[in-house]
Amino acid sequence: MIRAPGSITPLRPAEQYALHLLLDLARLVPVDDAGADVVRLEVTERPAESRELSAWTAAAWGIESTDGTVRVPRAALGYLAEIAGAVREQRSTAVDRFGRVPPQENELVRARCEREPVVSQAAQRLQRAALAAAGRRLIRLAAPWPEGRRWAAAITHDLDVVAWWPLFTLLRFAELGRKGQAGRAARTALAGLMAIGRDPVWRGVAQILDREAAQRIRSTWFVLCGTPTLQTMRRGDLTYRPESARTRRILSAIRARGHAIGLHGSFATMDTAGRFAEERARLEPLAGGPARGVRQHFLRLRPGATHRAMAAAGFTYDSSNGFPDRNGFRLGVADIIPVWDAAGEAPLPLDAAPVCWMDRALSKYQGVEDPAAWVADGLALAAAARDVEGLWVGVWHPNLVPALGYPDAPDAFATLLDGLVSAGAYLTSLDELVSWRRLRRSARVTSVAPDGRIAVTAPGVALEPPQR
Repeated sequence: MIRAPGSITPLRPAEQYALHLLLDLARLVPVDDAGADVVRLEVTERPAESRELSAWTAAAWGIESTDGTVRVPRAALGYLAEIAGAVREQRSTAVDRFGRVPPQENELVRARCEREPVVSQAAQRLQRAALAAAGRRLIRLAAPWPEGRRWAAAITHDLDVVAWWPLFTLLRFAELGRKGQAGRAARTALAGLMAIGRDPVWRGVAQILDREAAQRIRSTWFVLCGTPTLQTMRRGDLTYRPESARTRRILSAIRARGHAIGLHGSFATMDTAGRFAEERARLEPLAGGPARGVRQHFLRLRPGATHRAMAAAGFTYDSSNGFPDRNGFRLGVADIIPVWDAAGEAPLPLDAAPVCWMDRALSKYQGVEDPAAWVADGLALAAAARDVEGLWVGVWHPNLVPALGYPDAPDAFATLLDGLVSAGAYLTSLDELVSWRRLRRSARVTSVAPDGRIAVTAPGVALEPPQR
């Protein structure tokens, strides 16, 4: 609970965005009751001492507390907005070979801090300052996640392969050969021969579904929904028909287990007007319900422009803000936040659920072929998300099976699930997590009674005593 400034009109829109973001991530619910004795927040004109990220973090973002008041520098809000809003990337004209904004254009990569959720950490600093300023005043924090859980995790899967599996086995065999992975190449060849006449992709999907069911986990599956051609297959884009019997079998099994299904946007969605809406409309009858989420294939995204197209197509959230060639927090947050549109200087009606870990970021781009090392990296980032009571979003591709060139991957996936569960994560689909975070973000305290009773606009959001 906190009383935000009565008027923030002197702030630029990006600064207002950052202020609302900090309050939300800090779990400080705004208080509308003018008579309530609660902590007040003020925005100061303290000048920036440096534009270096290291200087800001060393200075705890300049956030200060006195009796009953917390102060945040306006300059800090501007810089936090640039990080969480991917402003540098939205303004960049640089492209990599897939048309993506290169990671080197990212604010945190340039500062070599991409493995730290620095915006979430700034919100934690604001929360601690509010607690210090409270004294005898009433202060309650919004619960971080449902069921009393202190942090959350989302297991997601990109369905890139359904048909033509022997072709992918050959491509992977060649990749392992180039890397000098003779042992894994030999095991891949043997597994591929043993899988002839079977469907190893389906077996991989079924194994994932069984393991998640055993842990009572609901995951999120992103499905390609365009028409494959020889050209799209050569580019690694569309490789299967969503209406095929094999795809329908997979989608039916996913639905039956209660998982969420979203769109895996084809390459054309980034460049072709209206393609998002076409692919979403094609997917929803097959998915048996609305496709609320989207993630770009190969994370092929132009921040801002692509997000505007997603919002226009009616998506609720996007989960594309991640690095293809490394793992980390591309927006500096371990959470779900509104997408900032730098061109329109306003948040879009679209949330970002950024990816912070992906299996193939290590194997494909960094040459790390040991799945145990992938999982160790994922759990290290999960610990960083847990430290800020945030959200870890990971990608595990269901085609990582022995017959397609990943002999040790299935056991590593089981280790990943065990690690997240044992660490106490609230594990469910991104659809459910986004709905919960939108509800929590909407909460406001409308009145505080003399005996401490509180009226909240979002009754489904619990307010808990702070752990001082």
